Amino acid sequence: MYKKLIPLALAASFAATPVLAEDALVVSVKRLSLDVAVKLAQGTIAACREKGIQIGVTVVDRDGTEQVQMRDTIAAPITGPISKMKAFTAANFNAATSAMSARADTPIGRIDGLAMSAGGLPIQLAGSLVGAVGVSGAPDGATDEECAKAGLDLVMEDLELSL
Repeated sequence: MYKKLIPLALAASFAATPVLAEDALVVSVKRLSLDVAVKLAQGTIAACREKGIQIGVTVVDRDGTEQVQMRDTIAAPITGPISKMKAFTAANFNAATSAMSARADTPIGRIDGLAMSAGGLPIQLAGSLVGAVGVSGAPDGATDEECAKAGLDLVMEDLELSL
């Protein structure tokens, strides 16, 4: 008798289980448009030019995939790969790379493709990660980060108004 009741009890429990909102089968993901990513990169380069510095800048999507990369006229070629690593790291950890310098000499800090030095910033919109920006080429990481922040400031108002 009990063997017949077990399948019925299981079926009843599944039928009575509500579908929760977090069980959505499809999720929406916000991304930067190409126009905004280009404006951010150009604004970042302009901010460093005002300081007399030639840099490379990379803007990535929330997954760390490159969306835009620019290198100023006489910036060193190495600024491209480094700015990409900083942007990738900021996106994947959802944190400024300047906050990760203590982790640089740890096993996670030695993973290929990560750069845990100042110059990478996540781009957050209404509490959600939408991308990141990375800068390389200034004499120090703090200046890289200042330029990235200036580029972000240039587009954030437009992004916030788009919500």
